[in-house]
Amino acid sequence: MRDYTESILIRITPEQRKLIEKKMKLTGIINMSAYIRKMAIDGYVFIIDFSLLREALRLTSINSNNLNQYVKKANETGSIYLEDINEIKSQQEEIRKILIKIYEALLKID
Repeated sequence: MRDYTESILIRITPEQRKLIEKKMKLTGIINMSAYIRKMAIDGYVFIIDFSLLREALRLTSINSNNLNQYVKKANETGSIYLEDINEIKSQQEEIRKILIKIYEALLKID
């Protein structure tokens, strides 16, 4: 635990407090001291939604498993099917689109 021994007193209006509480709620930080300390020192709080990244990882795992199965089948039978290749391409395109969304969201962070 940190040893907080110093304090700073600031006066704000009720409207400013509501605005601070609203912004604090958006960040998911529930401790006002922690939120104000973070904002005063760093000037920003990042809110990162990892759902797209989790989805990309999930699809990558599925795609890897499918690819391994297709390679195994090709080694056993000596042939590979066009529909299998097209399925891998489709999965790769879906992953690529998700990664582009993640990249574009990261570019917006100032």
